[in-house]
Amino acid sequence: MSFTRLSSLADLPASLRGAYVAIGNFDGLHRGHQSIIDALRQRAGAAGVPALMLTFEPHPRDVFAPAPFMFRLTQGDAKARLAACLGLDGIVILPFDHAFSQTEAEDFVETILVEQLGVRGVITGSDFHFGRQRRGTPAFLRAAGQRLGFAVETLDLMDEGDEPISSSRIRAALSEGAVTAANRLLGYHWFFDGCVVQGDQRGRELGFPTANTMTPTGFQLAQGVYAVRARLGQRLFDGVAAYGKPMFDNQRPPFETHLFAFDEDIYGQTLQVALIGHIRGQEVFSGLDELIAAMDRDSNKARALIAEVAPLGELDEKLGFFG
Repeated sequence: MSFTRLSSLADLPASLRGAYVAIGNFDGLHRGHQSIIDALRQRAGAAGVPALMLTFEPHPRDVFAPAPFMFRLTQGDAKARLAACLGLDGIVILPFDHAFSQTEAEDFVETILVEQLGVRGVITGSDFHFGRQRRGTPAFLRAAGQRLGFAVETLDLMDEGDEPISSSRIRAALSEGAVTAANRLLGYHWFFDGCVVQGDQRGRELGFPTANTMTPTGFQLAQGVYAVRARLGQRLFDGVAAYGKPMFDNQRPPFETHLFAFDEDIYGQTLQVALIGHIRGQEVFSGLDELIAAMDRDSNKARALIAEVAPLGELDEKLGFFG
């Protein structure tokens, strides 16, 4: 079965009805989430039914905030890509807004899960709640499953160190530039994409032309310099990237990626960037000569980090940043 992405249950094909379904926000689809997906695939395989993810966009916290503020690890496109690489049959990304938030827990179960999806079983994390005023607790869902004839499994959070693996923990790591720690918790090298836009051409003047991508609202990656692996269509490139412009205008800066041995006009194209390692924080230099010398050092460090990098597992390989 090929992977199917849906934004409405009205379009649900008959082949996906009666699936085992994992439900949650799944921001980042980190190793804790992946344990839920592993269980989902096992249960679906044993029952001979599809394995489906049901998730929501935008993140509910952004809907209730005065303005979007969440540092999102995976927007919808990235979440769908990860779900496909994890071997699911499909993903349903339901639009989440104030009206949807008022859905009663009973209606969510009876209308969405039973009538529209015809679920064979449901798997969630132990922290998942749903419905108006979050009345849909794990206990509520188990009772509903017993009453309406579908299996329910609730999995505990996965720990690493002294605390659970969580999206918030990964966000905190990335906001401090702790790329290695964040990637370890994710189980893959964190990536994002953006449309290449025209910048101020300052990098080209300094001998380091960059592909500039605008970052979404709420992007809270630590400003600094990073070793990166980038995908442009089916092509892979190594590079060094900078986020933040302390010597120039630093208001919502673009993410600037210098691709090694590359000189093409790619404005308007989508560049996907995976973080390999953190090189340094942002610094202010006394002049352009000192800045250029630092950029040379950064490039050498990036090449060294990339030369030693390896996929963190099967998922990391399937994402396509390692050729």
